Amino acid sequence: MTFVALILAVALGVALYRLRQQRQAIAALEQAVRQRKQYLQEEIQENLGPDWVRLCAATNTLCAELERMQEFRTSQVAQLEATLGSLQEAVLMVDDRNRILLANNVLQSIFPGAKNILGQRLEVVLHSRAFLDFVEAVRQGRAQAQQPIQFNRDGDPVWVEVTGSLTAPLDGAQESWALFVLHDITKQRRLENMRKDFVANVSHELRTPLSVIKGYAETLIENHEAMPTADREKFLRTILRHAERLNSLLEDLLMLSRLESANPALNREPLRLSVLVNAVLDDYRGRPAAAAHQLVSELAPAPAEVSVDSLRITQALENLLDNALKYTPAGSRIVLKVAIAAREVEICVQDNGPGIPAEDLPHIFERFYRVDKGRSREKGGTGLGLSIMKHIVQLHGGRVWAESQPGQGTTIGFSLPRCG
Repeated sequence: MTFVALILAVALGVALYRLRQQRQAIAALEQAVRQRKQYLQEEIQENLGPDWVRLCAATNTLCAELERMQEFRTSQVAQLEATLGSLQEAVLMVDDRNRILLANNVLQSIFPGAKNILGQRLEVVLHSRAFLDFVEAVRQGRAQAQQPIQFNRDGDPVWVEVTGSLTAPLDGAQESWALFVLHDITKQRRLENMRKDFVANVSHELRTPLSVIKGYAETLIENHEAMPTADREKFLRTILRHAERLNSLLEDLLMLSRLESANPALNREPLRLSVLVNAVLDDYRGRPAAAAHQLVSELAPAPAEVSVDSLRITQALENLLDNALKYTPAGSRIVLKVAIAAREVEICVQDNGPGIPAEDLPHIFERFYRVDKGRSREKGGTGLGLSIMKHIVQLHGGRVWAESQPGQGTTIGFSLPRCG
């Protein structure tokens, strides 16, 4: 019995040793698989048998294939990110539960608040009921090919043209993923609205003088024989006045068109601004419109040299002076000031007239904007003078501004870059 017990003890010890070796080998093999690296042959215990050798070889092959697939996936992801990054449109992919799986950088440029959004719910990132309805329509196969959708970005409307389609999921799931391409059309929408407003404003501005001319002309044609001479003369002068207003409006529209063209053709030349300002003031002092006003200048003592198109800048100054003369009562003091700053020259026209209400001040450089619509038309204004001035100044690299207090006068000015 003692001999048999000894044999059993030795056999049990050998079995425990082999079991320990196997456990160690399995642990080492498991670590190699997790790290996706080769399980070296010298690590294989030869006395574990040929089956173990074949298992290790198969594991090494699997690790090598996993590594190759990982490198391929990394390369594909890099190519996909490079492709999406070069697109001008935003790309967005969501799963069947509206979790964001993919988004390129353009999406963040359209929606600056969309940061670190992968894995987040779509409704949390993009707050738009209309877009969520479009996502559901894409899943049901009833969405339009392209649909404009309005979003809200910090209180400002953002228009995006969206297209969407279903795509097979990469994880083998049964539910399809949804891929969307978003094209920012906010600028086009704003330009379209500006065009509509411009056409409406031009139509309105043209309709009034044309209606007056037509009505007076028809009256003259029908009753000119029986009409007193004084009335005929009054009608003809009215027709002439409104024809001149039409001509002024068309001239200003043509000027705006030239200034906004791709090649406005500025003829720049260096000149002293004081010479130009004094010449404009001398011309205006001799005009009947300025006879009841006091025109003075306050020029910087140092010479201010600029490189400008003298005809355009003269027109900008004349528009400022015309504006001040039209909307200030007789006896008002109008001052044309020139000041020198570090890198620019500032020119402004200051009056002591009735001033401009605060709610109107931000809009005075817009086309056809009038603070007092009725009085402006009576005085022959087209509503384009300050807009033309702004375009001229911006073409020279300057800026415009306006300051006013009701009852305390108005200051409207612009700046020009200094020479050197």
